[in-house]
Amino acid sequence: MTAKDPQKNYLQLKSLCESNGTSIFGVADLKQLRGEIPFLQGEVVSSLDYGISAGFRLSDCIIDQIIDRPTQLYFHHYKQVNYLLDRLALLVTHCIQEEGYNALPVPASQVIDRDRQTGHLSHKKVAVHAGLGWLGRNNLLVTPEYGARVRLVTVLTNMELPTGTPVETGCGQCRDCIEVCPADAIKEKAEDFDHLACFKQLDDFRKTCHIGHHICGVCVKACKGTANLTH
Repeated sequence: MTAKDPQKNYLQLKSLCESNGTSIFGVADLKQLRGEIPFLQGEVVSSLDYGISAGFRLSDCIIDQIIDRPTQLYFHHYKQVNYLLDRLALLVTHCIQEEGYNALPVPASQVIDRDRQTGHLSHKKVAVHAGLGWLGRNNLLVTPEYGARVRLVTVLTNMELPTGTPVETGCGQCRDCIEVCPADAIKEKAEDFDHLACFKQLDDFRKTCHIGHHICGVCVKACKGTANLTH
C-alpha cells in the first residue's frame, strides 16, 4: 500500500461528506481520548488513531417549532438525520477501505449503557478535539455557525489525516439555554451540568409526548452559536 498525502486524504473525505449534506467536518487525534472510549477496546481499535467527525445541520424550521417539549416532527427529523449520518459513515468507511486502510463507523445514536445514557464513544468530545466547536453549558457541542443545531457521527481510522485542535471560544455571556431548560439541569459552569435531572426530564418526555426516545430539543433551539448572538 502506497501512502497518500494526508492533506489529500482529508480533502477527499471532506468532499465526500459535504456532497452528502454535512455542514461541519474535522479530524481528532484519538490518542488524547483513549481512556474515554471504554466500549471500543482491543487490538484493532487501538490501531485507529484518527477520529473523523462529521455533522449535519438540523432544520431551523423544525427546531423553531419547539416550545417547551419535543414535537413529533422533531422526533421524526431526529431519527432521519441519524439514519443519514449512519449511511454517511458507511460511505466514508468504504472510501477509506478502498484506499487500503481500516475504518470503524460508530453509530450516530446507539445507547450502550442505559443507566448513564452513553454510546460507544462521545461524538461531541471527538468533535471538540477536531476543533469543530466546544462543549457548551447545555452539555452539547456548540458550533460558532449553528450553535447546538447539529447531529454528529464518527468514523475511526488508521488513515493518516491532519488533525484539528480544540477552539478557545466558549459560550461567553450567553445564558439562553439556562433560562429555558425544563429540568433546570443547565448551570453556569459546563462541568456542573446535572445529567440525572436532564435524563429524568427526557424520560418524562419519552412517556408523555409518545416519542419513544430520550430527546428534548429545548436547549438546542435556544443555542444559536456565537456567530448569531445579538447580545
